[in-house]
Amino acid sequence: MKIQIISLFPAMFDGVLSTSMLRKAEEKGIVQFSHVNLRDFGQGVRKTVDDTPYGGGDGMLLKPEPVVLAIEAALKNDPEALVILPTPRGKVYMQSDAKALAVKPGRGLILVCARYEGYDERITKWVDHQYRIGNYVLTGGELPAMIIIDSVVRLLPGVLGGENSAAIESFQDDDETTEFPQYTRPEDFRGLKVPPVLISGNHADIENWRQEHKGI
Repeated sequence: MKIQIISLFPAMFDGVLSTSMLRKAEEKGIVQFSHVNLRDFGQGVRKTVDDTPYGGGDGMLLKPEPVVLAIEAALKNDPEALVILPTPRGKVYMQSDAKALAVKPGRGLILVCARYEGYDERITKWVDHQYRIGNYVLTGGELPAMIIIDSVVRLLPGVLGGENSAAIESFQDDDETTEFPQYTRPEDFRGLKVPPVLISGNHADIENWRQEHKGI
């Protein structure tokens, strides 16, 4: 899967994409990351990418021309890619969305990271999906983009170590049920003991216990 990131601050992604699972996924050839610097599509000598909003208001908005040109440049590299805009106005991002984006790894993603006070609404004509990762506002779209990337890449075949790891974890359905508690050695840590059922060897009882304790 090709994942292209449009941002004014591409260096923000260096540590995240070159660490742990995401780095290994790229090394295996499962995913290919690349950056599109929005400033390269800025206008004039100063490479301007923002302007004041019509109708007045505080802050600056991303202009449509640089953003659309950047999207079009990314689409030339991957014409079938889905264009994703992290935005507080978007649909709440769920595990089902991550799964939907991951089921067709041959179809890449282009993530558009907005900045300042937002963007000219007309850019949404070039966007396939708008998501928000929570009911709060961040400085830019880079952190939400990192979350979306992580949540999708880990679902791609061959990325996680365990064959069934992605299938049995938290939030497989769009509900509030979280994963069951888990324990490892030592059996007794400062008086806090592992539930006896988990060391009983009775797999049926263990499964029942896990189901009963989901979300606790």
